[in-house]
Amino acid sequence: MLFCFQPSIFNSAHAQNITYDTDTTCGCDIVYVDGIQTTREGDLYGFRRSDGKVLFPNIFRYVDQFSGGYCRVWIEDSSVSVEPGQDRPLLAGLIDSSGRQVLPCRYAEVRHPSNNRILVYDGENIGFSDLQGNIVIPIQYRDATTFFQGRAAVALVIDSAYLLYTFIDTLGRQLFPPSFQNARSFIDGFAPVRRYDRWGIIDTLGNEILPTVYEELSMPDHGFVFAGDNEGLALFNLNSKNPGHPVTQPLFRPITLLADGRIGVSRNGKLGYLDTFGNEVIPCQYDEIGPFIDNRAFVRLGDLCGIIDTLGHPILPLQYSNRTPKGRKYVYFDGLALVEQNGRLGYVDRDGNLAIPFYFEEAYQFSEGLAAVRKDGAWGYIDTNGDIFLPFIFDIAPSFRYGRAEVYFSGRPITIDRQGRCVRNCNGIISFR
Repeated sequence: MLFCFQPSIFNSAHAQNITYDTDTTCGCDIVYVDGIQTTREGDLYGFRRSDGKVLFPNIFRYVDQFSGGYCRVWIEDSSVSVEPGQDRPLLAGLIDSSGRQVLPCRYAEVRHPSNNRILVYDGENIGFSDLQGNIVIPIQYRDATTFFQGRAAVALVIDSAYLLYTFIDTLGRQLFPPSFQNARSFIDGFAPVRRYDRWGIIDTLGNEILPTVYEELSMPDHGFVFAGDNEGLALFNLNSKNPGHPVTQPLFRPITLLADGRIGVSRNGKLGYLDTFGNEVIPCQYDEIGPFIDNRAFVRLGDLCGIIDTLGHPILPLQYSNRTPKGRKYVYFDGLALVEQNGRLGYVDRDGNLAIPFYFEEAYQFSEGLAAVRKDGAWGYIDTNGDIFLPFIFDIAPSFRYGRAEVYFSGRPITIDRQGRCVRNCNGIISFR
C-alpha cells in the first residue's frame, strides 16, 4: 500500500485567469478563461478572443478550458465505423492561446506542457513532444510520468511481459540503467522507486537515500517521507546528515501533509501531529483531524469538534458537532470558520469567538466575501459582518467562484454576479439586491 501517489498519466494542474463580459445583444454573461471564450454551435466547440478574433471555429467535439496558455481538445475519430446511436472514439490534441494547433487531434491522450515537454499517449505507448509539436522523445514507453524537475520516470518493455523503469531527461537521455519495477516523479530532488516488492528513495544522481527494503512508502513531502510495513511507518528526514536513520519509531501512518511545521499522523487508531523532528507534539488522541492552515486545524473527538493551534491549544473547544451535510466546516475562509451547534450553523473568528450566531439550517464557507446560507427553508447570502447581502429567496445557492454563482430561483437556474445582478437566464430579472 502506497500513500499520496498520483496516477502517472493524469496529473496536470494549472492556475486559470477567469473574467467576464456581457453580450449586449442578449444581456448574457460571457466567460473568458485566460482571455478566451469557448463558443458552441450544436455539439461542436471552438474559441475566440475577447477582441472578437476567432482562434478556432466550432470543430471540436469536446474541449477543456484554457490554462497556462494551452487547452486540450478532442475530435471524433471518423475512421471508425460504429452502430447507429453509438459514439465514435475521441482523439486528443493540444492548442495554444495564439490559435496554433500545437498537437493534431490524433492521440488517445495528451497532457499540458511540463518542463517544455508535452506527454502524448497513442493508446499503447507514451512519448513527448516539444512546444512546437515535434516528437522529440519517441513514443516508446509503456508508462511514464510527466516531466518534473527536469526528469520523467519511464517504463521500458524488456520482453513481452516484463517492464523496467528508469528516468530520462528532457532530451530523452536515460539517466540510469533501467532497474526498477516501478518509479514515481522526483519531488524536491527525491523519487520513490521499487525493486521487486520493496520501495526506497533515490536522489537525482541515482543514489539510494533509502534502500529498497520497505513494503510501504509515502511520496516525499518537503524532504520528509514515511516508510515501513503494515505494522507501522517511521518518519525519515531525507535532507538530514543521516537520511537513512528514522527520526521516529515505526508507529505511524501519514494522514495530512506537512503544513505549519506539523504532519498529521495516526497511531493505534487515533490521530495527532508530529513536528519535523519526529516529536508527537499533539498527542494521537483524536478520531479525525485536518491539515493545518494558517496555524489552525480541525479536530474531532467522538461526536464533538473543535479547532486547535500548532501547540494543540484549543482555539474552539471540543463542544461542537459536525452532522449537517453542507459546507466545509471548521476551516477558515475570509477569516471566518463555519461551525455547527445543536443542528444550527454559524461562524467563529480566528480567536474562536462567535462572529455570526447559529441562525442557519445549512450553510457554506465564505468565498469571495460572501457565504450562501439557508434559513426558514430558503437560501440567501450574507457578508462577513453577518449582514444579509442577498435575500432568502433562492431554492438552491452555492458558493461564489470567480465572481459568479448559479442559483435556482422559482425552480430555474440563474447565474448571478458578485453584485447580485442576473447575468444569465434572466428573463427580465435585473438584480436581486
